[in-house]
Amino acid sequence: MAKTKAPTLRQFQDRFPTEAACLDHLFQVRYGTNFDCPKCGRPAKYSRVKARRSYQCNWCAHQLYPTAGTPFDRTRTSLRDWFYVMFLFCSTRNGVAAKRVEREIGVTYKTAWRMCREIRKYMASLDSDDPLGGCGSIVEIDETSIGGNATGTGGGRYAGGKHVVLRMLEKGGELITRVVPDVRRHSLVPVVQAHVLPGTNVHTDGLRSYTTLGDCGFRHDTVNHSAGQYVSPTGCTVNRLEGFWAMLKRGIYGTHIHVSAKHLPKYLGEFEYRWNMRAVPHLMLDRLMHSFSR
Repeated sequence: MAKTKAPTLRQFQDRFPTEAACLDHLFQVRYGTNFDCPKCGRPAKYSRVKARRSYQCNWCAHQLYPTAGTPFDRTRTSLRDWFYVMFLFCSTRNGVAAKRVEREIGVTYKTAWRMCREIRKYMASLDSDDPLGGCGSIVEIDETSIGGNATGTGGGRYAGGKHVVLRMLEKGGELITRVVPDVRRHSLVPVVQAHVLPGTNVHTDGLRSYTTLGDCGFRHDTVNHSAGQYVSPTGCTVNRLEGFWAMLKRGIYGTHIHVSAKHLPKYLGEFEYRWNMRAVPHLMLDRLMHSFSR
């Protein structure tokens, strides 16, 4: 059986024991081993340039910088520290606070916050936005709110600084989250149409804003939460979304305390990436590292 456990801290340290090991890894990921020198056209034969983050062609002395065009470029923060923070992001369920990064690697809070921001941005960019569902598939759809105080009942409007998040989860598939202005029909239905394929069996709660989904090419079924129902007689439920919501809630309220509307999509992308990669945690770190070398 293939190994599916996430790497331990000891395994990570053994894999990247030095700054040179991190740079060698970045060079291999970005350029590989079989390529021609872009300057002289000969088969690549590069060696490390001492005291620089570069490699030099042994034929024509042309230099390649693996960190060019990445967040690692022109930063005094070591690659080992960058790689370690990426390891933290991929080995935790509840997120990583900038204050923790500040304490553990000994950088300023400003530097720690920037590192976390860049990693979240890349995690969000990696997550697929391919449409969910299709004929015969089931997609659960639900909205939730983060921050502030709620007003109204039964999925009503949110006020007091709350940010509304629409969640769409395909049964046995991936999750997509989007921040929406409110829970009105004109805010929710277009987002569903943009991310769920026609013909999909969509399951929602009894929020009135969803009532027209059946007229938009979907097979729509509802579960009545206000009556204490969590699985309808037809099997409709949105309970699978609760696992992601519990993880997101622990991260936002427990780890980060508060997230502004401006940065909320990046935080959602971070948690979405971890959720969608949960079945292959051993690939999570490598996939993130490869994204930085694009």
